[in-house]
Amino acid sequence: MLRLQKVCKTFNKNTVNEKKALIDLSLHLKPGDFVTVIGGNGAGKSTLLNLIAGVYPCDGGSIWLDGNDITRLPEYKRAQYLGRVFQDPMRGTAGDMNIEENLAMAYRRGKPRTLRWGVTKEERALYREKLSVLGLGLEDRMTSKVGLLSGGQRQALTLLMATLQKPKVLLLDEHTAALDPKTAETVLTQTDLIIRREHLTAMMVTHNMSHALQFGNRLIMMHNGQILFDIGGEEKKKLSVEDLLARFRDVQGTTLDNDRMLLS
Repeated sequence: MLRLQKVCKTFNKNTVNEKKALIDLSLHLKPGDFVTVIGGNGAGKSTLLNLIAGVYPCDGGSIWLDGNDITRLPEYKRAQYLGRVFQDPMRGTAGDMNIEENLAMAYRRGKPRTLRWGVTKEERALYREKLSVLGLGLEDRMTSKVGLLSGGQRQALTLLMATLQKPKVLLLDEHTAALDPKTAETVLTQTDLIIRREHLTAMMVTHNMSHALQFGNRLIMMHNGQILFDIGGEEKKKLSVEDLLARFRDVQGTTLDNDRMLLS
């Protein structure tokens, strides 16, 4: 479903601030893969997702989505194939519009616009059904302004919007990092349920090693713009946080020094 071949990205090239964010990175996701991505600050995790989404162009290499070369495809054209949830709950929704209107925008992603009535009776029933699955009571507040919702409610709504039209790949960029622990667990559980139910291909960047082990069928650890190891299947299920730290030490010859990851 997604293939990256020797992808490179350098910021501030040929200056004193030059930073090689990704170095000849190759990655292949099969349909239905749910890959968790971990690594310290500056490992290249968010840059990887931004290159897939088309936010940045590649300096080298190629990106293929469902058999099509999208390396040169601009971000706005890739948007119809990708779902994305950001760390900031405010980025994925329009706060001045109500819940129903936000869902209608997401439902029309990639479809031609017309002058027909905005939300049909059938669509409204669909939105109510989808919202009820979240278990947050939002199905009874569809005319409420999204700006009145809590951060967790907005993030859950963003997740629903990102998957309302089944994306070829769902990109989750630390989408629970700004939430309190209880709300984060709720959103993560809903994320896992939606990915399983819709048989989505997904990548989830996280700093929480326990979450990286708990969710998904594959785990990759990045460091200095490269993939250190890629673990899946039964091997992943048997891993512990201590195992991850030991593997990092074995590959890099040093201990992981990142407070945010270790405290998580």
